[in-house]
Amino acid sequence: MTIPGEQSLSLLQEIANWGNTTTIILHGGCVFEFKGHFPVGSMAEGFYNLKGESGFEGHLNLAKVNHIAFQDKVHRGKQSYALVFNDQDKQCIFKIFVGRTSEGELIESQVNRFKELQAEFTLES
Repeated sequence: MTIPGEQSLSLLQEIANWGNTTTIILHGGCVFEFKGHFPVGSMAEGFYNLKGESGFEGHLNLAKVNHIAFQDKVHRGKQSYALVFNDQDKQCIFKIFVGRTSEGELIESQVNRFKELQAEFTLES
């Protein structure tokens, strides 16, 4: 299931309140991974500017996000959930995964919210 890229801002603002997540950024054949709170951001000069206290910062051009996919699959033998932000060519720009506890278990409150959002957007479409 995918939703329009125009939903990026509201989703990112919500995810900033979830606690620890894992963000994967794909660029030039490289994979960058950040585990921790997704930073709060603000719009300025056409970018969603992340200002994280943990060192994770950046400038997201949300206009490049064409659609967002709800990913629900097993990865390396464990269930995983992610929001996948894709461009117009269906290429992944970045992913934000539901976080895990120190024991490697999914954070239940995030899984529940992920599924609630998925259901909400399904009803809207």
